[in-house]
Amino acid sequence: MTDAPDPVFTEPWHAQVFALTVHLNEAGHFDWPEWASRFGATLKRNGLSKELDGGDDYFTAWLETLEQFLASKDLADLRDVAEMRNAWERAYLSTPHGAPVTLEQEMSEKR
Repeated sequence: MTDAPDPVFTEPWHAQVFALTVHLNEAGHFDWPEWASRFGATLKRNGLSKELDGGDDYFTAWLETLEQFLASKDLADLRDVAEMRNAWERAYLSTPHGAPVTLEQEMSEKR
């Protein structure tokens, strides 16, 4: 019997934000050295106040970098990003445990 390898991503959103970043790189929106430099700066800044554990804090830093990167490249407006983040937060806070989180409920409540 062999042990299964540990998953690369502990949460689905970790894989999704990683895949989105790779896709944007492959689509030519930025080169990988530029990404690595910005992400490294975010990790350094976030790691000043606490030791990073490589889980959610790593991918939260990844997401923070991506959001800032998209804004700097005029691919997304930070206000729109913040509004979407807030909508997801409201949606997951109002979703019963174990149920899938969707924005459909959030959007219908705004109407």
